[in-house]
Amino acid sequence: MINHVSIGTADVLKSRAFYDAALKPLGYKCLSKGDDSAGYGKEQAALWVLKVNRPVAQNAESGLHLCFDAPTRKSVDAFHKAALAAGGKDNGKPGLRADYGANYYAAFVVDPDGHRIEAYCGAAE
Repeated sequence: MINHVSIGTADVLKSRAFYDAALKPLGYKCLSKGDDSAGYGKEQAALWVLKVNRPVAQNAESGLHLCFDAPTRKSVDAFHKAALAAGGKDNGKPGLRADYGANYYAAFVVDPDGHRIEAYCGAAE
Protein backbone atom coordinates (compact mmCIF):
# COMPACT_ATOMS: atom_id res chain seq x y z
CA MET A 1 0.00 0.00 0.00
CA ILE A 2 2.80 2.46 0.79
CA ASN A 3 5.54 2.87 -1.80
CA HIS A 4 7.81 5.02 0.36
CA VAL A 5 7.95 7.34 3.36
CA SER A 6 9.98 10.52 3.78
CA ILE A 7 11.13 12.05 7.04
CA GLY A 8 12.90 15.34 7.55
CA THR A 9 16.15 16.13 9.27
CA ALA A 10 18.25 19.22 9.89
CA ASP A 11 21.46 17.16 9.49
CA VAL A 12 21.52 14.58 6.70
CA LEU A 13 25.04 13.38 7.49
CA LYS A 14 24.15 12.68 11.14
CA SER A 15 20.92 10.94 10.11
CA ARG A 16 22.69 8.92 7.45
CA ALA A 17 25.28 7.70 9.97
CA PHE A 18 22.44 6.66 12.29
CA TYR A 19 20.31 4.90 9.65
CA ASP A 20 23.33 3.25 7.99
CA ALA A 21 24.15 1.60 11.32
CA ALA A 22 20.62 0.92 12.58
CA LEU A 23 19.21 -0.56 9.38
CA LYS A 24 22.21 -2.69 8.39
CA PRO A 25 21.31 -5.58 10.76
CA LEU A 26 17.86 -5.68 9.15
CA GLY A 27 19.30 -6.07 5.65
CA TYR A 28 18.60 -2.51 4.49
CA LYS A 29 21.17 -0.09 3.14
CA CYS A 30 21.51 3.38 1.69
CA LEU A 31 20.71 3.03 -2.00
CA SER A 32 20.74 6.72 -2.83
CA LYS A 33 22.69 9.47 -1.14
CA GLY A 34 23.19 13.10 -1.87
CA ASP A 35 23.98 16.29 0.00
CA ASP A 36 20.32 16.74 0.91
CA SER A 37 18.93 13.19 1.01
CA ALA A 38 19.42 9.50 1.66
CA GLY A 39 17.20 6.66 0.44
CA TYR A 40 17.10 3.27 2.21
CA GLY A 41 15.81 -0.15 1.23
CA LYS A 42 16.79 -3.54 -0.14
CA GLU A 43 16.20 -3.18 -3.87
CA GLN A 44 14.58 0.24 -4.04
CA ALA A 45 14.46 3.10 -1.57
CA ALA A 46 11.38 2.96 0.66
CA LEU A 47 12.60 5.30 3.41
CA TRP A 48 13.86 8.74 2.44
CA VAL A 49 15.63 11.04 4.89
CA LEU A 50 15.54 14.59 3.55
CA LYS A 51 17.24 17.79 4.68
CA VAL A 52 14.53 20.28 5.54
CA ASN A 53 14.43 23.71 7.09
CA ARG A 54 11.72 22.82 9.60
CA PRO A 55 11.76 19.15 10.66
CA VAL A 56 8.62 17.94 12.42
CA ALA A 57 8.95 18.69 16.11
CA GLN A 58 9.43 15.75 18.47
CA ASN A 59 6.16 14.58 19.98
CA ALA A 60 6.24 11.31 21.91
CA GLU A 61 2.44 11.41 22.26
CA SER A 62 1.64 11.72 18.53
CA GLY A 63 1.51 7.97 17.95
CA LEU A 64 3.66 8.34 14.82
CA HIS A 65 6.40 5.76 14.38
CA LEU A 66 8.01 3.73 11.62
CA CYS A 67 8.27 -0.05 11.89
CA PHE A 68 10.84 -2.01 9.89
CA ASP A 69 10.55 -5.72 9.12
CA ALA A 70 13.37 -7.76 10.59
CA PRO A 71 14.32 -11.21 9.27
CA THR A 72 15.13 -12.69 12.69
CA ARG A 73 14.89 -11.93 16.38
CA LYS A 74 18.67 -11.67 16.49
CA SER A 75 18.52 -8.94 13.86
CA VAL A 76 16.04 -7.04 16.07
CA ASP A 77 18.58 -7.28 18.91
CA ALA A 78 21.38 -6.09 16.60
CA PHE A 79 19.23 -3.20 15.30
CA HIS A 80 18.64 -2.00 18.86
CA LYS A 81 22.31 -2.23 19.81
CA ALA A 82 23.49 -0.52 16.60
CA ALA A 83 20.88 2.24 16.87
CA LEU A 84 21.90 3.08 20.43
CA ALA A 85 25.60 3.04 19.50
CA ALA A 86 24.86 5.42 16.61
CA GLY A 87 23.16 8.05 18.77
CA GLY A 88 19.61 6.72 19.16
CA LYS A 89 17.75 6.58 22.45
CA ASP A 90 16.13 3.49 23.90
CA ASN A 91 12.34 3.46 23.63
CA GLY A 92 11.79 -0.25 24.39
CA LYS A 93 14.37 -3.00 24.70
CA PRO A 94 14.19 -6.06 22.41
CA GLY A 95 11.70 -8.65 23.51
CA LEU A 96 8.35 -10.34 23.04
CA ARG A 97 5.29 -8.10 23.17
CA ALA A 98 2.60 -10.68 24.03
CA ASP A 99 -0.08 -8.01 24.10
CA TYR A 100 0.64 -7.35 20.38
CA GLY A 101 0.69 -11.04 19.37
CA ALA A 102 2.14 -14.40 20.38
CA ASN A 103 5.31 -14.00 18.27
CA TYR A 104 5.60 -10.21 18.20
CA TYR A 105 9.30 -9.61 18.89
CA ALA A 106 10.36 -5.99 18.63
CA ALA A 107 12.66 -3.22 19.78
CA PHE A 108 12.02 0.51 19.81
CA VAL A 109 14.38 3.48 19.53
CA VAL A 110 14.21 7.22 18.94
CA ASP A 111 16.50 8.53 16.20
CA PRO A 112 18.64 11.68 16.64
CA ASP A 113 15.80 13.83 15.21
CA GLY A 114 13.18 12.38 17.54
CA HIS A 115 11.52 10.00 15.08
CA ARG A 116 10.33 6.84 16.83
CA ILE A 117 11.34 3.69 15.00
CA GLU A 118 10.82 -0.02 15.59
CA ALA A 119 12.24 -3.28 14.29
CA TYR A 120 9.80 -6.20 14.29
CA CYS A 121 10.06 -9.95 13.68
CA GLY A 122 7.01 -12.21 13.76
CA ALA A 123 8.88 -15.52 13.47
CA ALA A 124 8.27 -18.11 16.17
CA GLU A 125 11.97 -18.12 17.11
